[in-house]
Amino acid sequence: MKKMPLKKLFHIDREAYKSEYEKRFNDDDTVHLDIEISGNAAFLCQTKEMFGSIISIERTNTKIVNMCSVLPEKALIQYRTRCLTDEIVLTNNIEGVHSTRKEINEILSDLSTKDRKKRFVGLVKKYVTLSQNEEIPLRTGRDIRKIYDDIFYDEINATDPSNLPDGTIFRKNDVNVYSPTQKVIHTGVHPEPEIISIMDKSLNFLANADCDILIRIAVFHYLFGYIHPFYDGNGRTDRFISSYLLSKELNSLIGYHISYTIKENINKYYNAFDTCNHPLNKGDLTPFAEMFLSLVDISMKQLYDEIKNKLDKFNFYGDLCPKLPNADHKDIQRLYYVLIQAALFSENGISQKELESLFNVSYSSVRNKLSSIPADLLIKNTRERHAYYMLDLDKVDIMFSK
Repeated sequence: MKKMPLKKLFHIDREAYKSEYEKRFNDDDTVHLDIEISGNAAFLCQTKEMFGSIISIERTNTKIVNMCSVLPEKALIQYRTRCLTDEIVLTNNIEGVHSTRKEINEILSDLSTKDRKKRFVGLVKKYVTLSQNEEIPLRTGRDIRKIYDDIFYDEINATDPSNLPDGTIFRKNDVNVYSPTQKVIHTGVHPEPEIISIMDKSLNFLANADCDILIRIAVFHYLFGYIHPFYDGNGRTDRFISSYLLSKELNSLIGYHISYTIKENINKYYNAFDTCNHPLNKGDLTPFAEMFLSLVDISMKQLYDEIKNKLDKFNFYGDLCPKLPNADHKDIQRLYYVLIQAALFSENGISQKELESLFNVSYSSVRNKLSSIPADLLIKNTRERHAYYMLDLDKVDIMFSK
């Protein structure tokens, strides 16, 4: 049976609360951290619920890897870009920061931009690295500060310099977390030497191979939120680090999906923080770790279902390709195939330039090929004065339903 949070048990049976705390804290399998949470020594019970989630995560990951291996490379790139856009919009949204898909797509279309003061440029560029197998050091507080600077420094410096870290590495003054009714629900660790000390200890735990890496990722996610090392951007930095760590252990697409699942389960997410922050929970981080691993499990299953659905549709419409108008010409049949792929996996479609490169032909030749496809089957989107194309799959459905 799942362990009841100590904070909850306190209000049910105080004697049972005391004995249960002693039992959990002194169990041979309990993991102890050299960190205090709200005045209590932090610890973690490695529960069957955690390992159940881990086994499920790893099984689903294997299925995702196998599915991705049969997808065309271009489809995978398109889908990854689409997921990346979703992830950034949602990680901003969780913090009440409004961003649009259009904004993110404009940055993605020009990653060479030097204007890092523009909103979200640093955030987008950092998330792009998740698919590039870039190694990000996570050994000391200065490594955390480097991640923060890459994501936020130029943007915050241009809009609200007072929110920049003003200590040696992190903030030197207090910071509070407020409820929607403006009640203080958490005060971040202070002063700065304590922030540095606990952050370094948290990173040491993250590197401790004696504990399963997915459990370590869950616990570090909590500890970062508890420390709250910056004045602004804590939640997004925390989620990026978790996305990075998960993308190193699992299929990299999970790094572009976790914020979606957190957003769907936002009350459960915040309640787990509140429970573990409370002094009555006696430093027991088990509730948060169980919650976080369950969200990763949910996220992996959602990702699998989404990819499988797209792959099934891709195969379905691919089988229809030879029956589409003018598909007796091999080039046109191939073009249909590419446009179906764009409709299922891309954000806006496939660009004119991409088609020129794919078919190794000129601008006019691509236009000529596109003219062979009935206008009512072709969707054209314009973005930044560039044309993007995809097949209208709803119209294809109607065509073959008659």
